[in-house]
Amino acid sequence: MSDDIEAFFVALPARGRALLPPRVRGTLRVDLVTHDSTRHWYVDLRAPGRVLVNRDVRAADAVLTTTPAVFARLVRGESPATAVLLRNEATLVGDARLILAFRRYFPQPHGTGDPREGAQRRAPHGQAWRERLRARTG
Repeated sequence: MSDDIEAFFVALPARGRALLPPRVRGTLRVDLVTHDSTRHWYVDLRAPGRVLVNRDVRAADAVLTTTPAVFARLVRGESPATAVLLRNEATLVGDARLILAFRRYFPQPHGTGDPREGAQRRAPHGQAWRERLRARTG
């Protein structure tokens, strides 16, 4: 298994629930399938204020199945999770909200970012406009 994947799962609990919407709760099982074996990782998003990662076999609310090579691309930020799912390089069974929340832990692909940040850079007057609007309505 790739060192990138191992490091991703080891670092995940330290990052906590800060990146997740408050109402997302559940367990996501990540299955990494090779030609002769399957590795399972359980990511528990139920604990208040933290994320738990373990290898103990138990029920999961959603299962993400892919190859170690594809998951390594996700971990390195080379591919977005939704694109991997749409290209059928990975499959998801269960609560889709979990993968939509979990994808926030993957780094963004190079050259991408939040479109709001780009819009704010191109429109430096945006903050002043918002302040004037608040003053009128507030």
